[in-house]
Amino acid sequence: MFSAFANPARFMAFSAGAAPALFVGALILFATGIPWALFYSPADYQMGDTARIMYVHVPAAWWSMGVYAFMTGASFVSLVWRHVLADVAARAAAPVGAVFAAICLITGSLWGAPTWGTWWEWDGRMTSMLVLFITYLGYLALWAAVEDEEKAARLAAILCLVGAINLPIVKFSVDWWSTLHQPASIMRSGGSAIHPEMLGPLLTMAGAYLLLFGALTLMNMRSAIHRRRVENARLRGAQA
Repeated sequence: MFSAFANPARFMAFSAGAAPALFVGALILFATGIPWALFYSPADYQMGDTARIMYVHVPAAWWSMGVYAFMTGASFVSLVWRHVLADVAARAAAPVGAVFAAICLITGSLWGAPTWGTWWEWDGRMTSMLVLFITYLGYLALWAAVEDEEKAARLAAILCLVGAINLPIVKFSVDWWSTLHQPASIMRSGGSAIHPEMLGPLLTMAGAYLLLFGALTLMNMRSAIHRRRVENARLRGAQA
């Protein structure tokens, strides 16, 4: 599969149709999930309507980690196999993941204020998520700071792999330490603790986030490839 998309021309042909299809799919799921979550799902028996923030917060948290895992895989492929588009994919995904992490932190604070009586607490889950967001920013800053793209790609890939150590900390922090944040409610032994009427819109919103990530990443990759082609054409023109 890697070799199939190592050719930028082949990738551009594929992504020309895939990106808009994913974007349309994301819009459909958002158009379904948002009213389902806001108007048709039941209120939480303890937190009432405040719990509706979870339909934005939880998918953002899931996919902020999922995007970073994707970047980690792409960075590993870039360092080991020198895949032509691996570093492009990791760099294209980073701003999307950073926005998801920011949404997670902001909505988490909005949810925490009425629920816990505080906007922020330096517990394991919130602190490790903040570290993830800062790692995203550091990754993007490194790309912007180093002019040599090959060197920037190598350094960014190393940073990404080192930062991946934080992913299991984010995931298992609620199990390892005493924390305000509730433990896992879906991916846990014994099955989901969320009522099916709430789980449906939650998974729909998670699917919308996933398709949006795919669409934006492909669009960012296409933009990067176009930019490189223009720069290469300009260099060839200057040399001629």
